[in-house]
Parts: sequence; structure tokens; C-alpha cells
Amino acid sequence: MKHLILAALLVAATPALSEEPVIEDVTVTRTGTDTYRFAVTIRHPDTGWDHYADGWRVLNMEGEELRMRVLFHPHVNEQPFTRSLDGVVIPRGTVQVQVQARDLPAGWNSGTTIVDLP
Repeated sequence: MKHLILAALLVAATPALSEEPVIEDVTVTRTGTDTYRFAVTIRHPDTGWDHYADGWRVLNMEGEELRMRVLFHPHVNEQPFTRSLDGVVIPRGTVQVQVQARDLPAGWNSGTTIVDLP
């Protein structure tokens, strides 16, 4: 009986563990000639230190990382949550970038969110 209960709990937990972090909003503010501030809102079913959204990054349209924001702890009781990153240098003439989230233990999302620069 204990094995059946454990198996049922594992099956019920599987969908949450497979969900990628969802970028719900990105606000970009120009702070200098080539510098920007990004505020990114993420939703993810964090369960604790073994499974949580642990970062996001800004990429150019070729997929090269421009800057990364590490998230140092789970946000189990704070969903969605917004974190900012200042001083993102983006080459002059760039009109769009990508934002990509990641979680522990799965890693980077397969997709990105395309953002127009102000």
C-alpha cells in the first residue's frame, strides 16, 4: 500500500517538475546611451531548493548572452515575481533582444521572449 501511495505522489508531482519558467512581462528602460534596465516577471512552480527558477538572461538576436541575472533562492510563496537587472550594455542600432529563463534542475528554457527596445 505504501508503494502505491508513493507512486501516486510521484505521478502527481511530475507535471510541476517539467514546467519551464514562464516570462510573463519584460519592461525595458533606457538608462544611458547604450545601457538599459530590464525588469522581468517570471512565473514558475518553485517547490524549494531542488526545483526553482534560478535565473534569466538577455541575449542578442543571434543568441549571444549580453548579461545574466542569477536568482539566488526559490520563490515558492511569491508567484509571479519580478527581478531587475541594471547596466545591460546593448550595441547601438540594436532594436530587439531576447530574454530567456532557466530553472534548476532543467536548465535554460527551449524558447525565448523577444523584446523591442525603447
